Amino acid sequence: MQSRWKAVLTLTLATFVVSITLNLGSNSVLAVVPVTVSMVLLLFIILIGVIFDILGVSAAAGEEAPFHAMASNRVPGAKQAIWLVRHADGVSTVCNDLIGDVVGTLSGALGVAILLQLRGSAPKLSEALANTLMVALIAAITVGGKALGKNVAISKSTTILLVAGKILYSMEKIGARFRSQAAKNKKR
Repeated sequence: MQSRWKAVLTLTLATFVVSITLNLGSNSVLAVVPVTVSMVLLLFIILIGVIFDILGVSAAAGEEAPFHAMASNRVPGAKQAIWLVRHADGVSTVCNDLIGDVVGTLSGALGVAILLQLRGSAPKLSEALANTLMVALIAAITVGGKALGKNVAISKSTTILLVAGKILYSMEKIGARFRSQAAKNKKR
C-alpha cells in the first residue's frame, strides 16, 4: 500500500512539473506568434494527447507473444515492446492520465489564450459565444481523435507497440552513447 501511495505522489508531482513546463513553453510561444500559428500549436498539442492515448490503449490491448518471436530474431524495439506490455498499467496511467490530462488542460488554456488574441483583432466577438465555441471545438477534436485512435490502438496494437519500442530502443542507444562519451571525457 505504501508503494502505491509513493507511485501516486510521484505521478502527481510529475504531472505538476510537466504542466508547468508545457504551459510556460506554450505561453512563451503564443506571446510572439500570430493566431494562425497558435491554432496550429493547439492542434499539435491535441494530436500529442491522441497519440499518447493510442499508445496507452495499445499497451493495455497488446500481447507479449509476437514480441518474443521478434526479440529472438533480434528485432530492434521488440524487448522494449515486451516491457510496454508487461507494464501496461503504468504505461496506460502515464500516457492516458498524466500526458492525456495535462494535454487536455493545456489545450483549454491555449484556447483561452487564442481567444484573447482574437479579442484584440475582433472586439465585437461575443465573449460567451467565443468561449463556448472554443471549448466545443477543442472537446470535439480531442474526443473524436481519441475515439478514432482507440479502434486503431486495439486492432493494430502490435504494430503500434513495435514502433514505440523502436523509438525507446533508439533513445536507449543515444543515451548509451552520451553516457559513454561522458565517461571518456571524465577520464581525461
